[in-house]
Amino acid sequence: MNNKIIYMDYGATTPVDKDVFKEMEPYFCSFYGNPSSVSAFSLEPKMAIDKARSRVAKAINCKREEIFFTSGGTESDNWAIKGTAFAKRKSGNHIITSEIEHPAVLNTCRYLETQGFDVTYVPVKKNGMVDLDYLEKSINSKTILISIMLANNEVGTLEPIEEIGKICTEKNIAFHTDAVQAIGHINVDVQKLKVDMLSMSAHKFYGPKGIGVLYIKKGMKVDNYFHGGEQERARRAGTENTPAIVGLGKAIEKSNSSISTETVRLKSLRDKFLKEVLEIHGTSINGDLVNRIPGNSNICFHGIEAETLLMALDLRGICASVGSACSAGSLEPSHVLIAMGLSEENSRSSMRFSFGSSTSEQEVENTVKALKEIIRNIQNV
Repeated sequence: MNNKIIYMDYGATTPVDKDVFKEMEPYFCSFYGNPSSVSAFSLEPKMAIDKARSRVAKAINCKREEIFFTSGGTESDNWAIKGTAFAKRKSGNHIITSEIEHPAVLNTCRYLETQGFDVTYVPVKKNGMVDLDYLEKSINSKTILISIMLANNEVGTLEPIEEIGKICTEKNIAFHTDAVQAIGHINVDVQKLKVDMLSMSAHKFYGPKGIGVLYIKKGMKVDNYFHGGEQERARRAGTENTPAIVGLGKAIEKSNSSISTETVRLKSLRDKFLKEVLEIHGTSINGDLVNRIPGNSNICFHGIEAETLLMALDLRGICASVGSACSAGSLEPSHVLIAMGLSEENSRSSMRFSFGSSTSEQEVENTVKALKEIIRNIQNV
């Protein structure tokens, strides 16, 4: 294996930024007071959490009291969907989502189906874009919630969230978006998107794992997901994870400050990668070529098992992924690619390469070179 790892899996997780870690560090051993206590020693952690809340609110253009810290994207998705469903149950029992959502959304909706809720799973087009006409026609008098992701975690396609937000506003339907793959990588304005709830997770934008946010628009009726103490304005019980919250706040602030320059850089690297990889016979791209997050490339290597490619790359010190990290180990083909119309065979032949802060042009060239050599060896066997 190479001494230096080439990391092409930023869609799965990102390293904690050094500046983020530096800001987190004092809250482990120096300012370790419980922020919910009334002692003077707890004042510093409390102020740090308030600062982080303000940073997040500024990043997505909302009020600080609309920000609630969670354990990550999965909890945020669960809270938004279950909390809204049970809070609005007397008004209706119909939920709309898409066929390509993250398992945190899909499995939550499947659970709600066992609890008397009806769920419509909206299909997507070949580029991974939600069928807006189908979505709008699916709305009925009992529709209480629509949950559509902002950016797909496998193919990177950006969904028409602003248009869906307008539909939901006009019809007075609660609207949630899973923005885990988008936050820190594209500009996200909850006012412009007209979303009522938004999920994010710090480890996708150079923050620590195990900490996330659920934005809940003021006035939204959402049942509590956890019950216990009075933390998070009595909405989310549990002692605050001060170091992680501080890290999330710093990470979103730093990521947002470099979006414009980083987008240009990552698009350039991605386009170079795609140009060279698509020169390999029997390759094609999955997802929309224009409306996608800048660092995502999902490629189908027709006739070659992606798992075989993945293991061969891993032996060369190159990290990529097959589908979603949350579905790793599953024997099933990607539900996202199947929904986009790919055959099971082509779905199993597809890989995701996702670029980030440390990705260099040399790493892109080395990855392309390795792919060509591996594929040549496989075809000559």
